[in-house]
Amino acid sequence: MELKVKNLEIAAGDALVAMLNYEDAHHLTIFQGDRILIRAGKNNAVAVVDITHSNSLVPRGTIGLFEELTQNLNTKSGKKVFISIAEKPKSIDYIKKKMHGEKLNEKEMFSIISDIVNMRLTEIEITYFVAACYMNELSSREIVDLTEAMINTGETLALNKYPIMDKHCIGGVAGNRTTMIIVPIVAEAGLIMPKTSSRAITSPAGTADTVEFLANVSFSMKGMKRIIEKNNSCFVWGGGINLAPSDDKLIHVERPMSLDPVGQLLASILAKKKSVSATHLLVDIPLGKGAKVESKDKALMLKKMFERISRLLKIKTKVIITDGSHPIGRGVGPALEARDVLYILTNNPKGSYELREKSLEMAGILLEMGGKAKSGCGKIIAEEILTSGRAYKRFSNIIRSQGGKVCDPDSIRMAKHHCNIISNLRGRVSHIDNKIISKIARMAGAPFDKRAGIYLHKNLGEEVHRGSLLYTIYSESKQKLMYARKIADEEKAFEIK
Repeated sequence: MELKVKNLEIAAGDALVAMLNYEDAHHLTIFQGDRILIRAGKNNAVAVVDITHSNSLVPRGTIGLFEELTQNLNTKSGKKVFISIAEKPKSIDYIKKKMHGEKLNEKEMFSIISDIVNMRLTEIEITYFVAACYMNELSSREIVDLTEAMINTGETLALNKYPIMDKHCIGGVAGNRTTMIIVPIVAEAGLIMPKTSSRAITSPAGTADTVEFLANVSFSMKGMKRIIEKNNSCFVWGGGINLAPSDDKLIHVERPMSLDPVGQLLASILAKKKSVSATHLLVDIPLGKGAKVESKDKALMLKKMFERISRLLKIKTKVIITDGSHPIGRGVGPALEARDVLYILTNNPKGSYELREKSLEMAGILLEMGGKAKSGCGKIIAEEILTSGRAYKRFSNIIRSQGGKVCDPDSIRMAKHHCNIISNLRGRVSHIDNKIISKIARMAGAPFDKRAGIYLHKNLGEEVHRGSLLYTIYSESKQKLMYARKIADEEKAFEIK
């Protein structure tokens, strides 16, 4: 059937979608969600059908194309296309197979991930896949197959070097900006560490958000490689390059129901590491009340799974379980966390002791893994690189290579509005809730307002009196500050005993 194109100028998101008038769909016996093959000259694409009864939106004899499909077919409004009924992707059968509790093989897993990346599956169909993996846990072999499918459907960074170091933190700890301290130490020791990082999803700042306060983080693969060749390392936003592109689509459908299948978590992390040619990986699992992992049993299970899957993928991985019961930096939010990092790299006494110590411990482990330090001596070498100023110099060079400039941490301006949260009790800080601190900082505007967030004046174990200043909230908006203050009053982030 020949139809005239109407560009709807609307993005569909995760699938290629075409809209038909009800009369045309009825004539062809096409139903909502069916697939059609669209031919536009030499270009063709299979699209999911949406149906409308509105003659003003899509008149009879017309096909409405969403933005992704218009670009895919390289066509425009008024042009003619030919449509015919197409079969649904085989990957839908494989998703059903997993829903029934059966195991998927390498070919079936690749088919699903390939169809996700190439927008052949709808958001609903992707959600069924995530739910199937949540209800019927993936085997070790399935996790490896999923990981390799995620790698092979995206770009990879070929460095032809050995070893290639990397690190990952499961997350959930406010102010845990260790990466920006570890990377320059490891790079200065002569190891390659191509660091790709994420933006915040539910936290007040990701590493990419914090680095972006100082420099550009969006680069092509070629640009990323150029920075690494010059500095042994980089700080690049993973979403700006095509590494394991299916991951963002899977995360998108997981979020509404807070689904986090362990198999997909492992595949997501390890696919991105393998995509940058990592040979050695340090994984940090923060454990504690208010962190993402609150039970020791779950932490140990994740540790065991990371080690098992890494062996199958030929990545030398060490997993550490750390204290995630409270924030370890004083700043929470991109600008505040950048200031924390600069304090430590410049050996300023205002830097957080806990953040410094954790960063040195982890950098030391990576130096030992990479053969730059004997067992038990890594932290000593890492500390020498930091205290000598060499880590700061390396960090400055990376930031300059990414189009930025390192500044005096005391010159960093915070958001223009602020309020102080005062203690009405006397005692010691027995707990600081990561989730509440993060919630307040996000309500204040972080990470989108880079200067918004929280500065902690008191940390765990410190003595407080009535009237002591606990933390300050910063916001660019008076209204956001008011909402953040309301949460601070209602949900007590500090426990004092």
